[in-house]
This record gives sequence, C-alpha cells and structure tokens, in this order.
Amino acid sequence: MNDILISVKNIKKDFLKDNYKINVLDDISFDVKKNEFVSIMGRSGAGKTTLLHIIGTLEKPTDGEMYFQNINILLFDETEISHFRNSKIGFIFQFHYLINELTAYENVLLPARIFNNDELEEYIKRANLLFEYLGLEKRKTHFPYELSGGELQRVAFARALINNPVLLLADEPTGNLDERTGSELINLLLKLKNDFNLTILLVTHDKGISNLSDRILFLHNGKIQEIKK
Repeated sequence: MNDILISVKNIKKDFLKDNYKINVLDDISFDVKKNEFVSIMGRSGAGKTTLLHIIGTLEKPTDGEMYFQNINILLFDETEISHFRNSKIGFIFQFHYLINELTAYENVLLPARIFNNDELEEYIKRANLLFEYLGLEKRKTHFPYELSGGELQRVAFARALINNPVLLLADEPTGNLDERTGSELINLLLKLKNDFNLTILLVTHDKGISNLSDRILFLHNGKIQEIKK
C-alpha cells in the first residue's frame, strides 16, 4: 500500500525582476507520507512560503511535477485545481485573515458557503463540532476584534478544517503570538494531526517547533536538504 501523499519532483520557480531572472527554487524533490508532520525551515527570503504556495496550488512552478496520491495535479485545469484545493487542503497563516464584519462562526462557515452551499447543513454540524473541539463554543457570536490572539488563530484553525482536508499547510502560524500562546497552538496542531488524521507541512523559524515534527527540511540557495534531528 502506497503511503506517500505528496511527491514534489524537480520543482523550479523563477521570478523576473528588472529583466533579471531570480531562481528561488532550484530542482526541488521530496515526498511526504500520509499523516506525517514535516517542518520547512530556512532563512528569510529562502523561498519557504513560495514552496508552500506551490504545494497548495496557490502558485504555479516554472517547471517540475507534483503528485497527490499518484496524480499529477499540475496537469489540472483551473476548475479542477480549485476543486482540489478547496476539498483537500486547509491553510493556516501567520495572520488569521478573518473578516472583521463577520462573527467567528460566520468566518468558519464562509468556505463552505462559497464552495459547498448544497451541503451547508453538514458543514454547520461540522462547524459546531469544531467549535466544541477547540474550546470556542462561547465565542461563536463574537467578532474578530473581540477575540484574543490565541482565539483568533483557533478560529482560523476551525476555518481551515471546515472542508475536512487531508493536508494542512501552515505558514508561521505562531509567528504573531507570544511564546506561551504559540506553544499551546503547536500542541493543538499535533493533537489535530492525530485526531483528524492530517498530514501537515509547516513553515517555521522556530527550532523548538520544528523539533516536534517528524522531519525537518531546510531550504537554502534554492535547494532543500533533510536535517537529522
């Protein structure tokens, strides 16, 4: 039985600036197993977020292939890519990007309303379970500006999980939080991984966080290498 969820093969990413080509990612290849927690580290500007965006189909590489359960998703058209992204992937960012005019509950249900309106009742049930799981039952009707930093990020976690993804991509999810709150959220992320059978790719500068992952990939000069813990 194949336990590989993602295969990144010979991915390259170039940008043009002032007619000068900048090679950010240079022939990157690696696999990620199902239910694995992988950290991606590297200096600022190394291309960590670009790599995460390519894996999340938010950006296209200049060259290379990317397989999700043995299917090359880079061959998908825009409709297929959109459906894949919204059904298989959850995103968590350093900043929560919640909409201030919507309550916490409305923010969490927003992806379901946009992409799965026909099954809204099921998503309402899932939202209720997520709010209970994350200890946010009493915060459903609160607006983002009424929540603490940790609560905001937990609402963002719930939003990322509302479509029942198999892959969670996290870009510096604790970077805007104090050490204690950040530590609590990373422990929650580990619990989510096991309880929801998630595969997690996480970009971080924090060695303490990366040491909690199953593997660490280090990005440097466009190349990637595995760090032995």
